[in-house]
Amino acid sequence: MSTIHRAAIATKLIQANPQNKAELEALKRRIAREYRIPFPDNVTLLAALKDAGNGIPDSLKNLLRVRPVRSLSGIVNVSVLTKPYPCPGNCLYCPNEPGFPKSYLSGEPAAERARFLKFNPYIQVKRRLENLAAEGHNVDKIELRVIGGTWSYYPKAYQEKFIAACFSAGNDFGRLKNKILPLAVEQKRNENAKCRIVGISIETRPDYIDKKEIVRLRMLGVTRVELGIQSIYDDVLKLNNRGHNIDAVVHATQLLKDAGFKVSYQIMLNLYGSSPERDLSMAKEIFSNPDFCPDLLKIYPCAVLKEAPLHQLYVQGKYKPYPDEKVVLAIKEIKKIVPEWVRIERIIRDIPSPRITSGTKEISNLRQMIAHDMTAEGWSCQCIRCREIKGSYDPKERIILVRRDYEASGGKEIFLSFENKNKTKLFSLLRLRIPGGNANPVFPALKGAALIREIHTYGIQTGVGQKSISAQHTGLGKKLIKEAETIAKNEFGIKKIAAIAGIGARAYWRKNGYKLQSSYMVRKI
Repeated sequence: MSTIHRAAIATKLIQANPQNKAELEALKRRIAREYRIPFPDNVTLLAALKDAGNGIPDSLKNLLRVRPVRSLSGIVNVSVLTKPYPCPGNCLYCPNEPGFPKSYLSGEPAAERARFLKFNPYIQVKRRLENLAAEGHNVDKIELRVIGGTWSYYPKAYQEKFIAACFSAGNDFGRLKNKILPLAVEQKRNENAKCRIVGISIETRPDYIDKKEIVRLRMLGVTRVELGIQSIYDDVLKLNNRGHNIDAVVHATQLLKDAGFKVSYQIMLNLYGSSPERDLSMAKEIFSNPDFCPDLLKIYPCAVLKEAPLHQLYVQGKYKPYPDEKVVLAIKEIKKIVPEWVRIERIIRDIPSPRITSGTKEISNLRQMIAHDMTAEGWSCQCIRCREIKGSYDPKERIILVRRDYEASGGKEIFLSFENKNKTKLFSLLRLRIPGGNANPVFPALKGAALIREIHTYGIQTGVGQKSISAQHTGLGKKLIKEAETIAKNEFGIKKIAAIAGIGARAYWRKNGYKLQSSYMVRKI
């Protein structure tokens, strides 16, 4: 498309300002006929609008955005895969394919992208941001998800260079590539960069979490840890060669929460030695037993893969996955009991169906299947993901402050949120932790402090400093912070509050009166 055509098409788009998909498709046909070009896709039209300045209606941007769900949670997620490296475990169910990190396979979208880019973290982040921006997404606020093997087992020097490269890619976005500077320098740059990394998540084993690892994770800027717990039954863990018992999970969970981290559990249904009944009992205990109570949950039904030791047991007839319909039923029952303060992130891995010998082979679209059944059967899931407002924001809708308290990992958790009257829509949330009397903070800055472990406002991502087009930037987060401070001071007599903040979120906390201490944003109250 020529520069002249781009400008003319941009003018037509703005003047026509289509309000729905049907109007947009009709306009595309007229543009294709008039300029004798192929039927334009949304990315092409977004590129034409790029030079049109600030006079583009927000409704038009929203209509053209490709896969809008990618930024409807208020941030964009960027997954980056580590290089192939040995894993300390030898779990029966875990595949090991040469050329990939342990547990990842060729054919998985994220793994294929990483291999094509030679597992270079800078290029992986840069390409992902470029693609998202070209599809019309705002990339000001990034949740970085580091995947691949056991992160805590990778060499320390590699970890620092890897994370520094990710920050550098965000800092350089839209500009020429600069030399990747030391981690601390790149982090400082990111505090006011165009693309700010507001959270970092890593995957690791519970038995690799101790106080030294907590200190290291905070130095890297990590704010969320995904623990592969798989099961809460010691006999099942032993049968599957997991290499640790449930005490390691309990210990790791408390260490992480007392340091302010968000904690995500990865659980696996249909494991060798388990059953549908035990899987459901496991879920019930995870949500109700204070030793567990994760903030987020990933449910991965076990799949038999030729690259995993479990395959041999399957061939010998010693392991038989239960039928897919029982897997579906188990997940539906879990979704029916999940608390409002838990976010179910995923319910199946992106493993290509041809790679699966047995187990989940025919249900790769499991989330969509269950969503359809929920509607048909007349019930709903109360998890955060199912209730977050996404694109359905009406500034005139009445919202209320909701408080939910529960005991967890030796302390008290207070989940504050703004929701609609029926509590079916979630606009904003904050996790406040009051550590127990036996808590022994790893960092001096956390001594005697209440902890803000998460604050998040949902809806279409609004750029830093931009006028609100969703629930973001409407003051909901600030109100939740003030409420958390009031609760900590008036109900518990606490005089200090500390927030675990992503590097790119520090400027936000400073505006709310917080100062940086030991990698946390801290304020006296």
